[in-house]
Amino acid sequence: MNGEPDLGASLAVGLNGVSFPTPVLAASGCFNSGREMAGIVDLHRIGGVVTKSVTLHPTKGLPVPRMAETPSGMLNAIGLQNPGVEGFLQKEGPFIGAAGIPVVVSIAGRSVEEFSQVTLRIRDLPGVVAIEANISCPNVERRNQVFACHPGDAAEVIGAMSRLTRLPIFAKLTADVTDIVAVAEACVRAGAHGLSLINTLLGMAIDTETFRPRLGAVTGGLSGPAIRPVAVRCVYQVAQALPDVPIIGMGGIRSPNDAVEFLLAGAWAVQVGTANFFDPGVMIDIGEGIRRFLNARGLSSPADIRGKARLPDRVAEPAYRRG
Repeated sequence: MNGEPDLGASLAVGLNGVSFPTPVLAASGCFNSGREMAGIVDLHRIGGVVTKSVTLHPTKGLPVPRMAETPSGMLNAIGLQNPGVEGFLQKEGPFIGAAGIPVVVSIAGRSVEEFSQVTLRIRDLPGVVAIEANISCPNVERRNQVFACHPGDAAEVIGAMSRLTRLPIFAKLTADVTDIVAVAEACVRAGAHGLSLINTLLGMAIDTETFRPRLGAVTGGLSGPAIRPVAVRCVYQVAQALPDVPIIGMGGIRSPNDAVEFLLAGAWAVQVGTANFFDPGVMIDIGEGIRRFLNARGLSSPADIRGKARLPDRVAEPAYRRG
């Protein structure tokens, strides 16, 4: 015995071979690689970091203003600004390799070839445990570049990436589709190890004083508590269809109860994004809150509540299946 207190439930989670010390990860775009936040947050007390999306070439992003507050969240239209994969490797690679925490690299691209080229450059980076394929970002200049809006397009990207690396690939999907289950199934058939649900929703805000859109790009991605019920619904629907496929849930999580809700819906782990902007320590608090929740019920792991939502005997047919 080392004298340390018995904390009860373990927070460690396994996503069919991908392990995280807690089920609470930093969402893409909120922590970069974790290097900037390492002096503020004890990174070893969170599940891991999903990096800001990396593209093949340097990307300047969209015009300002790029962010706008909403009553229950925020809109952003960053436009995937990043230094490109070579700049990312030079700047962030050494930290990722030495950090000693699980890092998931988010990859974005305008074509299947671009996704493939970035995958080739990322696949051997030390410290990387998985890739998140950002095939659903709404902040691109042309909406027809959102591969996740079409099962065939999504599968083409995931299939190409999965043939190039042994790293597990999580396909990040959008709720801005008629049937998210169909897209999820296509990604899994193409080789996705798991799924990240959901990306921001396409939204817009207008300044009633100036009559102008609040974002320079006019529309942007809505995040925060406003989208949580949509995200929980998507996680539930996909988990019902694909119960053995790891799902990382996200969308408006800012408390332990929010995270537990996603786990009950069928998520294996969660990501926290917007809440980090006003409380950098929120992920640690959420993780410890999940532990208290489990301890209070005599449970030993987050897996014990995964998909355990208690439903009435007769459940209405999901809306996406109605004619």
